[in-house]
Amino acid sequence: MATIGGGATPVCLAQKDAITAPAVLLYSLTDGIMFDDFDAPLAPYWTQTRLGPGTLTVSTSTLRLAFPEVQEGHYADAQIDDYGSLARSAFPWKPPLRMEVRSRASLPSATVGNPTTNFLRGTAGFGFWNYPFSVRGDILMLPEAVWFFYASPPSNMALVPGVPGWGWKAQVIHSMRPGALLATVPTALSTGWGLLTGDTRSAARWLQRLSGANEALLSADITSWHTYTLEWRATEATFFVDGTCVLRAPQPPNRALGFVAWLDNQYAIATPRGTLRFGTIACSPQWLELDSIRIEPL
Repeated sequence: MATIGGGATPVCLAQKDAITAPAVLLYSLTDGIMFDDFDAPLAPYWTQTRLGPGTLTVSTSTLRLAFPEVQEGHYADAQIDDYGSLARSAFPWKPPLRMEVRSRASLPSATVGNPTTNFLRGTAGFGFWNYPFSVRGDILMLPEAVWFFYASPPSNMALVPGVPGWGWKAQVIHSMRPGALLATVPTALSTGWGLLTGDTRSAARWLQRLSGANEALLSADITSWHTYTLEWRATEATFFVDGTCVLRAPQPPNRALGFVAWLDNQYAIATPRGTLRFGTIACSPQWLELDSIRIEPL
């Protein structure tokens, strides 16, 4: 059965027990509140995407996004979202709001210094973004996102100095803002300097200014159930895991975004050295499970 967080607002403390309430078995979209505990087949509210061998399965009040073994060069994606064919101006979510997702995965996240090769591969996560691509995959605009995001090696999206370019993260990207345009030329110049000298410190700082990124690595074991909460306000986005604050990000996006939850086998590389590359990686069978999703106004 689905267990959702109660009405109390999480507090940013070093330790705090997760707040729970009795299970509620329904799908609803009323008074600006979206709640689904997956006690029935996927609701028509969701746009369902299954690419390659990707599957979406509802069982025992849980949605499983999964795919079997996939070879390099073959794409697999299992996804739900609520923007479908909507124009970006009609995307359904803007601050202030609270999102709460209860989730787990079949394999651990890749971590720095962990020698194991048995980790979740590709990318995965849930939260809000602007879907900056065309149906053909062309980039139409700079990315905007407020979400919990995972990427495994060889991904290396080094957007924040001192934070690895892969891993399980709370993340904000705010590229569609006036300051991003001002950072374009300095980012290009400092990236060129990094290519010539190997010193990428300046390029890393300018890349963060260009992307508007704020992020924090999460230590939560993704193979266990955890409650992930996002409080998205106009001036700040605050992220919690089981009620403990893990990131406060100032100046998040304020434009309308759509909710997405996904699992795929892609990788992306974007570094201060100017490397930009995308592709797919081989992976063993894996899945991401969602027990419940709740989005409500603050």
